Amino acid sequence: MLTRNAIGIIELSSITKGYQVQDAVLKSSNTEKLISRSICPGKYFIVIKGDVADIEIAISIAKETGGYAIVNLTSIPNLDPKVFPAITSSNVIEHDKDQKKVGALLIIETFSVVSAIKAADFAAKEAELDIRHIHVAMAIGGKGVVVITGEISALEAAVIPAIEYCKEDGMLADYTIVRNPHPEVLKELI
Repeated sequence: MLTRNAIGIIELSSITKGYQVQDAVLKSSNTEKLISRSICPGKYFIVIKGDVADIEIAISIAKETGGYAIVNLTSIPNLDPKVFPAITSSNVIEHDKDQKKVGALLIIETFSVVSAIKAADFAAKEAELDIRHIHVAMAIGGKGVVVITGEISALEAAVIPAIEYCKEDGMLADYTIVRNPHPEVLKELI
């Protein structure tokens, strides 16, 4: 039985190359397009879904077709179910209930949207937490920002693999953990 639980994420520096890569990937691999759009500053972002082997084929096609325009790309097998709603901003957040249970706030800032999504997946697989939002490039100069809430111990555990991945990839801009965030800070998330 096919599970189609892997995603591929492709970030390009050219919008025209983005369309070309998207077309080549969809014609040559057994994948499904989840997101494709232009992002700041003049980049293009594609997320596809499929089986691990199909995603690997798609990433290979993207590398070949995208060439010079590839900013970053990756595959994530067994994507944590908390990640995708945070990318699409479809997390439902209840103001009063959620504000009371937030022990800490983890924010990871990356130079690439691909790295932000991958960091969120690493964090989600490490500890029990809530991924509130993954902001991808719009109005933040092409960066990615992951916003996660939970208990301080969970966030301290989750941040280690997430930032290590970003450091190895050369894409970590910064990160912080805010203990007992002020309610006004949380309003920006809710």
